[in-house]
Amino acid sequence: MFAYSALPVVLLALLHLSLSSVVATATATSYPDFQLLNVKQVLIGTKIPRPLEVSGVRENQGKWKMKLVHRDMLYSNATATFKDHGHRFHARMQRDVKRVASLLRRLSGGGDQDGAAAYEANDFGSEVVSGMDQGSGEYFVRIGVGSPPRSHYMVIDSGSDIVWVQCQPCSQCYKQSDPVFDPAESASYSGVSCSSSVCDRVENSGCNARQCGYEVMYGDGSYTKGTLALETLTFGRTVVKKVAIGCGHINRGMFTGAAGLLGIGGGSMSLIGQLGGQTGGAFSYCLVSRGTDASGSLVFGRGAMPVGAAWIPLLHNPRAPSYYYIGLSGLGVGGTQVPVPKDIFQLTELGYGGVVMDTGTAITRLPTMAYNALRDAFIAQTTNLPRTSGVSIFDTCYNVSGFVSIQVPTISFYFSNGPILTLPANNFLIPVGDVGTFCFAFSPSTSGLSIIGNIQQEGIQISFDGANGFVGFGPNVC
Repeated sequence: MFAYSALPVVLLALLHLSLSSVVATATATSYPDFQLLNVKQVLIGTKIPRPLEVSGVRENQGKWKMKLVHRDMLYSNATATFKDHGHRFHARMQRDVKRVASLLRRLSGGGDQDGAAAYEANDFGSEVVSGMDQGSGEYFVRIGVGSPPRSHYMVIDSGSDIVWVQCQPCSQCYKQSDPVFDPAESASYSGVSCSSSVCDRVENSGCNARQCGYEVMYGDGSYTKGTLALETLTFGRTVVKKVAIGCGHINRGMFTGAAGLLGIGGGSMSLIGQLGGQTGGAFSYCLVSRGTDASGSLVFGRGAMPVGAAWIPLLHNPRAPSYYYIGLSGLGVGGTQVPVPKDIFQLTELGYGGVVMDTGTAITRLPTMAYNALRDAFIAQTTNLPRTSGVSIFDTCYNVSGFVSIQVPTISFYFSNGPILTLPANNFLIPVGDVGTFCFAFSPSTSGLSIIGNIQQEGIQISFDGANGFVGFGPNVC
């Protein structure tokens, strides 16, 4: 158990020398106000009524670990288009704009039926790879579905409360990397009846031949429709039985490649919510940096909670129980806090504003006033680099084609309870093409909601302790 009452003021100062370098942790007295970026290397809830059954071999100290990979890793060798960094970047930004728009509509009651809107009704893990937009997120994990288990790439989404896969017979399916799951070949597949209490938790449920049907609509127009079932999922050598999943027979959208979605949001129908007391809502992930062949990790269970992390409280928003809100009090550039109103990141009593951590959003969004202050402070301390025109959603870019390495001021998040997270240079100055243009990887939002995206989370171990209501940063890196 962590001594949260004695939470120290911890400073994580992370210095990346290149995309492939090891991230170093510095103390509060030694972290650099400026960082070196090697340009050349860069360019090269409530448990459901039916309990889950968990069995298998635990890795060590009660945690199950899976490999996590970035979406681009799956597609970089598929076509010439995806080999080009510029094409991957612009496609990612298009997905990101749709993702953010969908999150905002869901919070404003605009009718999207993802995550909480659609479902008001022991430790393990895996490798993580990059994924896609909205229902697809940006990172993939490979798990087994059914008995015997059939391996599938699944998108992880911390903003969704649904686990679903494409299923045969497939009336309308998009292209995925693995064969479409066939329930007839699984000995553990069991349909959920319309009278089941599990079916009652699905807002858009219906009946078809006495089977519970589900339908999830995403903000970009994507959707999945099918029947609800209980099925066995396999994470490495760990078997989790009786997981409520959607068996999608009609699916459309930007999910190409993945077989479905693994919702790890805060609601009762997500995998985290269904595991309930078996993991205490505890999980940890490390998102590998984009553009590398390395893999990150996704680990479930109490054993995933690290010693030495900087812990801050999770905040609860009844209007959006799926989302992981945190308290942010300020921003910093070059070791100096940027002047912004104290309440600009506040989550109001009515559930508006606040700061959400999201694996499916790439670029961090900040209220316009906060973004402008951060950007202006960064520009004022980055006079050694030539500016160039904006690209896509970015208005602050630099032409560094003639540089081998550059020095830039640090960017920091000041959390409400004291800890400060100082980002690696790779997490806020990113390449947007193949000719040496790097942009400041933040974007303004006219909404009061702030979203910490996955680019800003990359390379940092992030842990969620749902039972005690905390999120931790570090101490490990990936």
